[in-house]
Amino acid sequence: MNNSENTLSFFALGGINEIGKNMYVVQYGADIIIIDCGGKFPDESLLGIDLIIPDIAYLEENQDKIRALIVTHGHEDHIGGIPYILRKLNIPIYATQFTLGLIDLKLKEHRLKRETKLIEINAQSNLEFGQIQVSFFRVSHSIPDCLGIVFHTPEGIVVHTGDFKFDLTPENHQYSDIHKMAEIGRQGVLALISESTNAERPGITPSERIVGGHLTEAFMKATGKVIVSTFASNVNRIQQVVDAAFRTRRKLALLGRTMVNVVSVALERGYLKIPDGMLMEANEIEQLPAEKVAILCTGSQGEPMAALARLSTGNYRDAAIYPGDTVILAASPIPGNEKDVSRIIDNLYQLGANVIYGSGSSTGMHVSGHGYQEDLKLMLTLIKPTYFIPIHGEYRMLHHHRLLAKSVGVESENIFIIKNGDVVDFAGGTARQTRRVPSGDTYIDGMGIGDVGTIVLRDRKQLSEDGMLVTVITINKGDRAIISGPDTISRGFVYNRDADELIKEVNRLTKKTVTELQESNIYQWNIIKQNIKKTIGQYLYAQTKSKPMILPIIIEI
Repeated sequence: MNNSENTLSFFALGGINEIGKNMYVVQYGADIIIIDCGGKFPDESLLGIDLIIPDIAYLEENQDKIRALIVTHGHEDHIGGIPYILRKLNIPIYATQFTLGLIDLKLKEHRLKRETKLIEINAQSNLEFGQIQVSFFRVSHSIPDCLGIVFHTPEGIVVHTGDFKFDLTPENHQYSDIHKMAEIGRQGVLALISESTNAERPGITPSERIVGGHLTEAFMKATGKVIVSTFASNVNRIQQVVDAAFRTRRKLALLGRTMVNVVSVALERGYLKIPDGMLMEANEIEQLPAEKVAILCTGSQGEPMAALARLSTGNYRDAAIYPGDTVILAASPIPGNEKDVSRIIDNLYQLGANVIYGSGSSTGMHVSGHGYQEDLKLMLTLIKPTYFIPIHGEYRMLHHHRLLAKSVGVESENIFIIKNGDVVDFAGGTARQTRRVPSGDTYIDGMGIGDVGTIVLRDRKQLSEDGMLVTVITINKGDRAIISGPDTISRGFVYNRDADELIKEVNRLTKKTVTELQESNIYQWNIIKQNIKKTIGQYLYAQTKSKPMILPIIIEI
């Protein structure tokens, strides 16, 4: 893609028509600024994949133009891809104090700390990258130190909201800078780029402060241990759990590596206050009376290896859940996680626990960090953009956000619902969308970045559904005679002892196929293997209606 000197461009490499792996790009001429670099967890169809990050082919081709990665806040869907991207792009990272603390943890874990330049910013910072000047404004969200970004370009002002809601009584007193937003709007905004997560939900997002009272009430009613599971990054919620435990004279244990790491960063940087002597080690839990114990753990999204899942199956070494204990899920399931969360709740009930779960309206234990419809309309009204691009959400959310923008006066033809890779160009005060850049998913499998493609995933899917069959045959290198075999081994397809006749027929067909090919003077391994796979595959499907992966192995001696 060629970006002319006088053209301002915006596009997403992730975060459109999906929840997760947010990455957005603002470019003016030869200056590129990246906004966020998130990861997304795979669904059950992506077997063996650990994480999904954006495809950065365009950025790799233009890395000499990249001036900065600016991170709006520290949630995984905004910082989770950073360690993997940095292996290909050496770029400076700008973020607030708490967000930098979380990024720093990731870089240490991936041994990238020394090579990466981290620059701290705040809502008063002003940066300059070529012809783009950048300023910021504070927004409220479910994690400390969140920013909206203002790009001042020769074409006009572009505003990126980050994730936000308008919480007028935030638990951490980090108030949304409404006056600054209004001032930006008075200057005249060319385009607003705004998150859409809760665009379907009417009303105003409830304040985080309402959760504290409900937590304290649940702690006071509890007769056994209290176990609270929430997002480790929700420091405001963690502080409320600490306060409830303190009021009910309970000691607090932290379970889960992420929870321990985030709490240590929050304590170190002054975002969390825990009374001296209140924290205890996990191995002390069973030594205290149950009514004196509170546990804060990871696993609110049903992650199978997280602390809550292991507690629910009785597989946590230092702690156990007994009848009468209270378990609070202080988070709502992210779409796609409902089944895993339900399984854990069932397990907890079987252990005899009192389980408090569900949306904020029913339990008061969770409120969203994303703005409802009235919050989104307020942002649009304050900023007063000429053009509007909804982001951060699935298509229906973007659609509803478009309707909200129209309802507050944005012209219908000035609203762009785009896909990842679609480029919106601004030139002479006019916007158009006619071009694309490469975009897509990059799969992380262990230490491999992008090593797993569709063919590998297809093979994994086939193995998971129908198993595999390995048939081994040994051939004399000289006269090509069969010395031994075929011997067939089944894994995940049929149990050999229960399928003697089937395996015998597979061996017979394999031998027959090899013999017939040799009689026709065909000795190439690849042709022999292809014919074995075809013959055996047709037979097995006729007998079992299954299509296992067939691996012929020919040994020459």
